[in-house]
Amino acid sequence: MIIIINKQLLNKIYREIKKHDEIVIARHVGPDPDAVASQLALRDSIRLTFPKKQVYAVGLSVSRFKPYGNLDKVNFQNLNKPLLIVVDVPNMHRIDGIEGLDYSGIIKIDHHPKEDIKAYVEWVDINKSSASQMVAELILDTKLKLDKKVAENLFLGIVADSERFSLKNTTLETFDTVKRLIAESNIDFTSLYDILYTRPFNEHKFIAYITNNLEIDENKLGVIKISDATLREYNVDASTPSNIINSYNFIDEMLVWIFVTEDVKNNQYKISIRSRGPIINEIASHYNGGGHKFASGAKLTNMEDVDKLIKDLSIACREYENR
Repeated sequence: MIIIINKQLLNKIYREIKKHDEIVIARHVGPDPDAVASQLALRDSIRLTFPKKQVYAVGLSVSRFKPYGNLDKVNFQNLNKPLLIVVDVPNMHRIDGIEGLDYSGIIKIDHHPKEDIKAYVEWVDINKSSASQMVAELILDTKLKLDKKVAENLFLGIVADSERFSLKNTTLETFDTVKRLIAESNIDFTSLYDILYTRPFNEHKFIAYITNNLEIDENKLGVIKISDATLREYNVDASTPSNIINSYNFIDEMLVWIFVTEDVKNNQYKISIRSRGPIINEIASHYNGGGHKFASGAKLTNMEDVDKLIKDLSIACREYENR
């Protein structure tokens, strides 16, 4: 594995991209705006820079991400050991859409703590606000090309994963990167917020349901369990709770909050966890999950494990308060 830092690393990634005629770019399952934005922006930038290359962004399409662009349908049998670039994902089992792909090697660009992906060129930095910030820096600091659509996607990914620059992963470097994106592309960044935050009325009613049914225990852990029947009542899908969980970041009586969503289609419970203090990714890792220190998730198949996870999170809140 090659680990180089700063400008040398960016140039190394660029040279590897330049070297390969076939490239597949993937991100994690159950994508969020940052995952999709960084994936599509990198694909489109490479296509702009090297029009003759075959570059594909793969994974399951999600209708709400249509404004970002379309993913590719590709027959892996027609490819000859392409380069695989993975963004915004630390675990092999969470890479979406690469089943059956025979790749020559992996380049990894990620802001999660290191886990089991073995890349021969690796850029992992947990201090970055988002994978989109990292892809933006790669494009801005190498010969990769930037156009308006690429810049718009990168802006959306950075804003979404930093929750409008309000989370602890926001740094002066984040603002500098955003400033450079805007200056070099002249995007109308204020209009882009509509893509992230405009919701249909049924989702607003669903948010009201969560607010009215969220229970906060004596240790400042907020918990809600959302059944499939409730999802159908409000006409939302199992991914909706994870897309609105950051909206609860400013409740004074709550340190950590967990949304447990029944996913009947996949016979599992989707877990989304956020924190304003206690470290949660280490706890999530014991329950088939992981993520950032203050933003994590998991997927579980039985309520017994869900309740154990909730108990562990409550203990973490109590220990944090008593530290």
